Amino acid sequence: MDRYERILTLHRILKSARYPVPFARLKEDLGCSRATLYRDINFLRDTLGAPIESGDGDEAALRYAAEGERFELPGLWLSSEELAALLALNELLGRSDPGVLAGALAPFRARIERLLSDHSSGRALPIERIRVLASGSRMLDQAAFRTVASALLNRQRLKFRYRARSTDAQTERVVSPQRLAHYRDNWYLDAWDHSRDALRSFALDRICEPQLINETALDRETGELDAHLASSYGIFSGAPKAWATIRFSPHAARWVADEHWHSQQQGSRLADGRYELKLPYSNSRELLMDVLKYGPDAEVIAPVPLREEMKILLQLALGAYQNPP
Repeated sequence: MDRYERILTLHRILKSARYPVPFARLKEDLGCSRATLYRDINFLRDTLGAPIESGDGDEAALRYAAEGERFELPGLWLSSEELAALLALNELLGRSDPGVLAGALAPFRARIERLLSDHSSGRALPIERIRVLASGSRMLDQAAFRTVASALLNRQRLKFRYRARSTDAQTERVVSPQRLAHYRDNWYLDAWDHSRDALRSFALDRICEPQLINETALDRETGELDAHLASSYGIFSGAPKAWATIRFSPHAARWVADEHWHSQQQGSRLADGRYELKLPYSNSRELLMDVLKYGPDAEVIAPVPLREEMKILLQLALGAYQNPP
């Protein structure tokens, strides 16, 4: 532990302690000698102005005086773990959604980079060793994103044209934004649709010409939002219509058993090494697509309509390979 981190750790120990901290414990926690600890204490108290005092006349224990509750180290101090997290955040901001977030967050990224440079004494940090890989992200209009986010945060209604991906039909919507969701590298707007008097989810890349309306957005209860938008599998909203049961081979079980598919999922290992997963769903499309990627290592067991739908999909896929390309 270098001096920078020792000072930060010492401050946090004294800041959080309800009683005087024994000198021996400080030495152990900081992993330093008695002389080094004395130098760090003197620096923290005399240079940085920390209100350090001995505990009730006991010179072998230290604490912050009453005003220590308000004392903070000048500037921004980060531990090595926090620095690593900030480094990862910096890369995440730069490499995910570059067309949407990069411009708006450029000043913030610049401040992070200066902070990282100051912390490392100008030494170049190996940022290239952190990889952020986007998968399946779709093109998104930066101006539209800012308008939608503004309506959400300022609690204003929003008007836009929406082109449904499933039918390619275009409709005009007036909504009260409820939440922005980032799901599988794409953005979605959860909103109360006034023309339909219902909660709906809209893919932001399908929203055209969003406009703010000078009307206060209608707020829905958190419980209602969770029940409608988060109770079923995937991005599709609505109350669950059934529970799916899927069995995975022993090989696929090594991955699936550690994966999070849904907040209410139920998983168990079978005697033969297979893994059985149960979860609620309202729309089968996304669930079946996710099961299909496991190929012969996954089998839909129940309910029967879901199993039959999967059989049809597999037969159609096989039919596409019956004739030469």
